[in-house]
Amino acid sequence: MANSVVFKVALVLVAFMLVTAPYAAQGAISCGQVVNKLSPCIKYLQGAGPLPPACCAGVRALNGAAKTTPDRQTACGCIKSAANSFKVNPGLANGLPGKCGVSIGYPISPSVDCSKVR
Repeated sequence: MANSVVFKVALVLVAFMLVTAPYAAQGAISCGQVVNKLSPCIKYLQGAGPLPPACCAGVRALNGAAKTTPDRQTACGCIKSAANSFKVNPGLANGLPGKCGVSIGYPISPSVDCSKVR
């Protein structure tokens, strides 16, 4: 059972990276890095567990790494795609940066236009 879940998550991550490759070409941050930093958050964002400290550590690390506009736009696109792929609760996703003590400057929402993130 555990191997099946790991395999499914790996498949979703690979598909996610292929779909979001155009975003990765714009900045130094890749979607693989974004997913890696935010993977401890998945159960919380699906409403299936508490907010783990590793999640906030990843959110803070990602926020610190996204220093340029292209990096922030890439991270936005990756987060947006991952939120759809993993079927996360939009309210939990949008509130995550604040719960982790960071401000990202844009909402985490299916309707956010990542090209306008600065």
